[in-house]
Amino acid sequence: MRVAIIGGGVIGLTTAYALINKGHQVDVYEQNDDVGMATSFANGGQLSYRYVTPLADAGVPWQALGWMMKKDSPLRFRPRMSLEQWHWCWQFLQACRTAVNQANTAHLLRLALHSQSVLHHWQAQGGLNDFGWRANGKMVIYRQQQAFKHAASKITASSPQQVLSAQECVAAEPSLAHLAPQLQGGIFSPGDEVGDCYLFCQQLLQQLNAHPNFTLHSSHTVDKLMLEQGKVRGLKVTHTQDSQTHQVDVEHLVVAAGMGSKEILNSVGIKVPLYPLKGYSLTLPVTDNSTVPHTNVTDYDRKIVYARLKDQLRVAAMVDIGQTTTALDAGRIASLRQQAKLSFPHAGDYQEATAWAGLRPATPQGTPLLGRSGVNNLWLNLGHGSLGFTLACGSADCLAQLIDNEPTAIALTGLQR
Repeated sequence: MRVAIIGGGVIGLTTAYALINKGHQVDVYEQNDDVGMATSFANGGQLSYRYVTPLADAGVPWQALGWMMKKDSPLRFRPRMSLEQWHWCWQFLQACRTAVNQANTAHLLRLALHSQSVLHHWQAQGGLNDFGWRANGKMVIYRQQQAFKHAASKITASSPQQVLSAQECVAAEPSLAHLAPQLQGGIFSPGDEVGDCYLFCQQLLQQLNAHPNFTLHSSHTVDKLMLEQGKVRGLKVTHTQDSQTHQVDVEHLVVAAGMGSKEILNSVGIKVPLYPLKGYSLTLPVTDNSTVPHTNVTDYDRKIVYARLKDQLRVAAMVDIGQTTTALDAGRIASLRQQAKLSFPHAGDYQEATAWAGLRPATPQGTPLLGRSGVNNLWLNLGHGSLGFTLACGSADCLAQLIDNEPTAIALTGLQR
């Protein structure tokens, strides 16, 4: 079977890898001249398999109102004259209920743990181990007593997660020592991991290129889906370097193009509730690993994540709702540099850090859209938000099973259109 995939980020490439492993012929169409250059390029790097709570939760709207009064707010909303934005925001507000959040968290956790299992299986096969991967655990630190008590109350006796006092946080992660007076405690997830998503994409591409049934069509944009009798029969594709346009036949098509998926699907009447949540990161060269955390650290109150990727520290934060370009915001970057320097002042020269911004394709509920689109041979793998790297392998595995008309490894309740 021949499968075309639109999108050469971590979602598209893991989908290609899962399909190649099942014996299919795969073509990936990527608009950039290399893979992993968009949202996959410099994301947070944390593989947070057990910390998957969606942004939409009870109390978040009121928190957001308070944040929006602050210059360095972790969440910023820019209203636009857009029915699309307000419809998405209305659906988001509808999802900001405890029961809805708990249900969506359960769906994400099920997919995340499967994704971890699939990644480990692929690693055991060889060839996917040189992307800064470490099983280093994740620590969420809390500066506010109320937030810490609320988080700790959710940890059951059967959970592998551990509730730590401020002193125990420092004992487990010595780089937090100077923050000890500010900490109320933390939650440690020993099973979480870290990796460089861009390097992972490059590793996947290397493995895929070794298969004769794989072809990457870089610098190609998909302009139109050609429908006939309720199926996608072909793609109208343009080579961006010479503007040459041609048509290719399609047997099965997977749309995994991040925010670009929306326009592609709109062209055939398929509406998906995707909206970009703009985030920012800094990548800082590290000369002394003792000055940066060994574990993944999430500063809950400041909504900043820290991950050491080989000899670099990745710092990622912020959600901007209403910005639709990847242009860097000087104020946001300056704020992120300042906050990171206060937390890990000896990590390195923050003025030398490389700044980046990306658009995370999010659904209002925070759960991805995985599986059938409503068109017979057109499949969806999109809407992973900030959890794309975490959920990629599991999503790809399940989608490959669906395309082969096999039972999926996990129930896809709450994860489909």
